[in-house]
Amino acid sequence: MSSPRQIYYDLFSKDYDFIIRLHSRDREGSMRRFITEKANLSKGQGALDLCTGTGSVAVELAKQVGEKGFVVGLDFSQGMIEKGRQKAATLSLNHLHLVQGNASRLLFKDASFHGVACSHAFYELKGTERSKAIEEVARVLKEKGRFCLMEHAKPEKFIPRLLFYIRIFFLGASGAKNFLEEEEAVLGERFKNIAKEMSPTGQSKLIYGEKGGDR
Repeated sequence: MSSPRQIYYDLFSKDYDFIIRLHSRDREGSMRRFITEKANLSKGQGALDLCTGTGSVAVELAKQVGEKGFVVGLDFSQGMIEKGRQKAATLSLNHLHLVQGNASRLLFKDASFHGVACSHAFYELKGTERSKAIEEVARVLKEKGRFCLMEHAKPEKFIPRLLFYIRIFFLGASGAKNFLEEEEAVLGERFKNIAKEMSPTGQSKLIYGEKGGDR
């Protein structure tokens, strides 16, 4: 049985892309290209896009790795997955696979992917689910593979910041506020070479790190 959040996102999937473009003011897709570039993938490699939504980032990753590579986009909403599959079919991206699943219980073998990305969704995972998802990302990444996590930057102005925290509250994602302020430390527990950069729009931040070696 679908959870209330799944039902919400299934319904939201119909207008998701339009609303995201309107909200982010990123009509040219600069943030998607930014996270894809930082994933540091080569032709023929494999990537996972967690909480893929309608697959916009997954599409960019698929273009980057080329037809000899592969990309899996995973989301818990079947509505989002169906929208993503429509995109992949329209663009003839046969090496892009959209699947429904749980970020904290990935059904992939160890060291399956050269890179993992997650855009504006990780903070929505609830406390224990979030920590398990980080462990799963580390498990399915190959050695020296990169995890790229893009999240909303905290708004500077009072009203946008208030609305930002109201959204977090209604999401019911315990620890989301702390996570959004401490991503570098959290990722540093599992990954090395942690770096943080602002997106081209200045509205989001990208934190990334690599698996393996000294932290």
